[in-house]
Formats: sequence, C-alpha cells, structure tokens
Amino acid sequence: VSWSAIIGSYAQHGKSKEALQLFRQMRLEGFVPNKVTFVSILSACAIKADLVEGQWIHSCILASGFKYNVVLATALVNMYSKC
Repeated sequence: VSWSAIIGSYAQHGKSKEALQLFRQMRLEGFVPNKVTFVSILSACAIKADLVEGQWIHSCILASGFKYNVVLATALVNMYSKC
C-alpha cells in the first residue's frame, strides 16, 4: 500500500490529523510526495480548516516544482476557500 493511498483514505474518512501526521512522517523518511498525495493532503487541510498547514503544503508544492493541473489547482482553491 502506498503512502498516497493511506493519506487519501484518512482524508476521505475525515481523519485529517492522521493524514497530516502521516504526510510529515513520509517526508521525514525521505519519500517525495506526488500530485495525488498533495491533492489528498490539501483535502485534509480543508476538512480541518487548517490554514497554516495548508499554506505549508502549498509551499511544499511550489518547492517541488510541480506544474499545476486542474485537479491540483482545484484542491488549492478548495483548501483556501474553506480555511
């Protein structure tokens, strides 16, 4: 099972705190998040209405050099609108 799948599952079931903890652990262990992971973790931030975490995730996306696609951009708009 991938990190993204577990993080996504936590986010979909309203377990934002666990999703964020796992995201941090993933990064500490040297794994690089992909766009799917970022979309899921942004959803967790939106559910939790955690602007500080959401902004940190946004900075991680920018630092990763990913180009925005519709899904990732929508997740960012959703997060900012709920925070």
